[in-house]
Amino acid sequence: MRAARGVTDGLRDGLAGAGAPAAVRRLRRLVGVPGLAVADLSGRLLWAGRPAPEAETAPLVEDVLHREAPRGGPLLRAVPLHVDDQLAGALVVAGRVRGAAVREAAALITEALRRGRLEASAEQAARAELRALRAEISPHFVYNALTVVASLVASDPERARELMLDFADYTRYSLARRGEYTTVSDEFHAIETYLILQRAVLGDRLRVEVRVAPEVLGVAVPYLVLQPLVENAIRHGIEPRSGAGLVQVSGEAEGNDCVIAVEDDGVGMDPAEAEAVLAGRGRADSVGLSNVDRRLRHVYGAWYGLVVETAVGAGTRVVVRVPRFQPGVMP
Repeated sequence: MRAARGVTDGLRDGLAGAGAPAAVRRLRRLVGVPGLAVADLSGRLLWAGRPAPEAETAPLVEDVLHREAPRGGPLLRAVPLHVDDQLAGALVVAGRVRGAAVREAAALITEALRRGRLEASAEQAARAELRALRAEISPHFVYNALTVVASLVASDPERARELMLDFADYTRYSLARRGEYTTVSDEFHAIETYLILQRAVLGDRLRVEVRVAPEVLGVAVPYLVLQPLVENAIRHGIEPRSGAGLVQVSGEAEGNDCVIAVEDDGVGMDPAEAEAVLAGRGRADSVGLSNVDRRLRHVYGAWYGLVVETAVGAGTRVVVRVPRFQPGVMP
């Protein structure tokens, strides 16, 4: 079992990965043959033990990769490696061994390659979701913010200049090519800048309260995890209502956790609709919440994620709970 685990771990990065040579050596000992090799789709062989003559193995591997079927005899045989119905390479065994053992060895390799692909796909999906959040700056918000700035250029140039710098700061943070994680301090600075711009757009219709405890400012969190929540509170809570609305953002420590809440006294929504939004089945402009929820669960586990408390006409409260310390999560 230890040897099998070593094979699986070694092939995580594929047949040409850094761990492949050690994995092939472990697999040869596991099968108990003089020589064993794996070949990628180019036909290049990676041997462990005593290699078979190239004059015999080269045409054998080429035939297996071409026909995608087992070939060879009792002393030298090769079988194709399929991952999710796609040819990934070939396994070559030099020595007398039962066919069942060769098939099991091939199955072990393909499962290792499949797991590696799934892990890579998960990482790519997380990066794609982060790119989606970065690209999700509302054109409506950008247009309104720049319109307000333009209207102040003649009457209050100093105010226009301040808002333009705030807008530049906001877009730089939202679109920056930075790592996966940042700090609560940086996230709160970004949402404060966003709220300044939104207050310039909405005027007295938007009231804001921001409170954050000093002990959580240094907590590492996924990048762009708060701004979508604040934007959702304004766009779907405050803007549709008549009269002024209040958005409250707070961050505090609760034991070993950091708890951040974004609350508005806007129009609210049906709890079933909130459930659909978190599941990714909501409106096209609500992708931010489901993105954030998935990223939190991916980083911290299924027990974490967003909690949404809402009802029609009763406003909405979104709570983020993350560990104050999590291995591997560093800004």
